Amino acid sequence: MSHNNINRRDFLGFIGCCTCGLIIPSCTTVPITERRQLKILPESYINNQAYQMYERVKKSKDIKISDDKKTLSEIKEIGNRIEESVSAYFDSINEKDPTFNFRWEYILIDNDKIKNAWCLPGGKIAVYTGILKVTENKHGLAAVMGHEIAHAVAKHSIERASRSLLLNVGTTAADIFSGGKISQTSRATGIDVAGMLRTFGIDNPFGRKQESEADYLGLIFSSLAGYDIRESVKIWERMKKANKGREIPEWMSTHPSSTRRIESLQNWIPEIIITYPPIKKNS
Repeated sequence: MSHNNINRRDFLGFIGCCTCGLIIPSCTTVPITERRQLKILPESYINNQAYQMYERVKKSKDIKISDDKKTLSEIKEIGNRIEESVSAYFDSINEKDPTFNFRWEYILIDNDKIKNAWCLPGGKIAVYTGILKVTENKHGLAAVMGHEIAHAVAKHSIERASRSLLLNVGTTAADIFSGGKISQTSRATGIDVAGMLRTFGIDNPFGRKQESEADYLGLIFSSLAGYDIRESVKIWERMKKANKGREIPEWMSTHPSSTRRIESLQNWIPEIIITYPPIKKNS
């Protein structure tokens, strides 16, 4: 696996072959949005796998870790403010802090071609230098980091890994009950019919739901940390312009289109500014 542009899908593939004997069904809800989610893999296991992958990334010969101490310091400052604000918020409403067991860490990857950032389960964060041209300022960077941290807070990777495990079992069962017709069609046409149905019918829509949820939660976390969340709209306007119509159709993607994201952000921002103002942290 190339580590040049790691993402949550790569991470799920990394853990997928190591899940035997770890299935522990539980139904939980996502913090704040209260969306119900199924998790059948223990968080401690997923986090440990994430920590191992993060170390691999840092030691990879294919990745150049930036020595720009000033930018890394800014990234850490933004991350620390969001970390503290998330913890303070859940403490203020007498709810368990979903990040209580996170081991936060930040790296800056020197790659101007990749406009990306990610946060693995357990708070392991990477920012690519390429995204800095899009974020332009600390508020824009906070919007991106808030989104990525939201994925970890909402336990999206655990949820995706759990669903993937169930879907693999379900696909096999469906082929058996169809008398092997799905696999026969795949062999005859050279097309992975079951995989295609899963991708466009289940995985992609579910991915878009998680991305939208991370957009929403990310705005909240950035607002709680005292950043101007209106900058998030400007980021996606710049991203849309940079893509210049090269975006694939939304139904083929795991992410909402830039246009849809901009519309959603514009709808959410006024309410979030009022409902989730900068939070006072306990001294």
